[in-house]
Amino acid sequence: MKQTSPTAGKGPTTRLGIQENAAQFALLVLINGFVGAMVGMERSILPALAEEEFHQVARVAVLSFIGVFGLAKALANVFAGSWADKTGRKRVLVAGWLIATPVPFLLMWAPSWSWILAANALLGVSQGLSWSAAVIMKIDLAGPKRRGLAMGLNEAAGYLAVAVSAAATGWVAAEFGLRPAPFMLGVGYVVAGLGLTLLFVRETSDHAAHEQHSTAQAPDTAWTARAVFVETSLKDRNLSAFSQAGLVNNLNDGMAWGLFPLMFMASGLSLSEVGVLAAIYPAVWGFGQLLTGAWSDHVGRKRLIVGGMWLQALGIATVGAVGSFWGYALGMALLGAGTAMVYPTLLAGISDVAEPAWRATAVGVYRWWRDLGYVVGAIVAGVVADALGFGAAVQVVAVLTFLSGAWVAWRAEETLTRSAQPEALSNGARLNRSACR
Repeated sequence: MKQTSPTAGKGPTTRLGIQENAAQFALLVLINGFVGAMVGMERSILPALAEEEFHQVARVAVLSFIGVFGLAKALANVFAGSWADKTGRKRVLVAGWLIATPVPFLLMWAPSWSWILAANALLGVSQGLSWSAAVIMKIDLAGPKRRGLAMGLNEAAGYLAVAVSAAATGWVAAEFGLRPAPFMLGVGYVVAGLGLTLLFVRETSDHAAHEQHSTAQAPDTAWTARAVFVETSLKDRNLSAFSQAGLVNNLNDGMAWGLFPLMFMASGLSLSEVGVLAAIYPAVWGFGQLLTGAWSDHVGRKRLIVGGMWLQALGIATVGAVGSFWGYALGMALLGAGTAMVYPTLLAGISDVAEPAWRATAVGVYRWWRDLGYVVGAIVAGVVADALGFGAAVQVVAVLTFLSGAWVAWRAEETLTRSAQPEALSNGARLNRSACR
C-alpha cells in the first residue's frame, strides 16, 4: 500500500469534522445525489422494458441486468478502495463519472438485450468507483466521532435521489413511453455530476493521513490489499459479520429492484403505480438515514444492524403476503425503514474497525461483498420465482434476511468505542490482527 508521510495532512488547513469541512462535505453529498439518480432512472421501468420490448420471459433472464450490474459494481468497489488509498480519492470519482457518460445513450437506443446488459456493466463500474469515492471522502472529512452521521447524510442523498429519479422516470414512461424519454434525465445527471467533480471537489487523502497521525498508532504500511481482503472477509469478527449483512441487504435490494415491479404488474397495478411503489422503498430508506446514521453514533452500531435486518425481513414477508397497492406500500415502507437502520451503520462500523491507513481498501472489500448481493439476489429470486412463483421467492429471501441479522447478533461486537476512542486499541489487539499480514 502507499507509503504515508508522517507529516502528511498536519498543516493548519487540514481539520477533521463535518462542520469544519462543511462546504466540501455538502458538495460531496450533492454529487452523491446525482450518483444515486443514475441508478434510479432504471428502477421502475427496466423490468417492464425487458418484457415489453425485448421479450424476456424467464425471471432469471429478466433479472440478468441486476446480476451484471452487481458483479461489475462489486469488482469496481475492490479496485476503487485500493486505488483511492494509492493514488487519491478524486481521481476515482472522476473516473466513475467518465465511465457513466455513455450509459443513458445505450439505454435509449439499445437494439438488443445484450446492449442493455453492457450498459448495466458500465453503470455498475461507474457506481462502484463514484459511490465508493464519495463514501471514502466523507469518512476522511468527518473524522472518527461523527462517522455515523456522515454516512447517514451520504446514503440519504444517494437513495433519496434514487427514489425521486425512479418516480420521475416512471411518470415519464407512463406519459411518453419506455424509450427514449425517461433516460434523457440521465444525460443531465452525468453533466452535473462530472462538472461539479472536475471544477470544485478537492482531494481528501490528507485528512486520512492527519487522522492516522493523531491517533496513538503509527501509520501501518505492512497491510497489503490481499491481507485487508482476508481480514475484512473472514478473520475479523466484526468486519466479516458486517460484510455478510451487507451482502444480504443488497440481495434484498436486487429483489426489490428486479422482481417486485414484475410482481406488482402481475397483480394488475399500472406502470405509474409501480413507479410509486418503487419510490417508496428508497424514499423511506433515504429519509430514515438522516436519523439512523447519527443515532448509531450515540447508541452503537450492532443493535441497529440486527434490528434493521429483522425489520427488513418483516417488510419482505409483508410484500409476499398481500396483494393490494396499500399492502405493498406498507411492506415497502418497512423494508425501507429496516434498510435505513442498516446501511449507514454498516459503513460506520467498518470504519470504526479499519485503521485510516488501510480504511479505503477495507471499505472497498466490504462494498465488494455488499454489492455481490445483487448477483446472489438475481439468481436466488429468479430461480425460485421461475420454479415456485413470486410468493415463494419473496419468502425465501425474508428467511435469509432474518438469519443474517441473527448471525450479526451472535458474531459481532459493538464497534462504536473503537471509533470514539481510537487510542483504546490495545497492543495485544493490534498484534492479533497482524497475523494475516
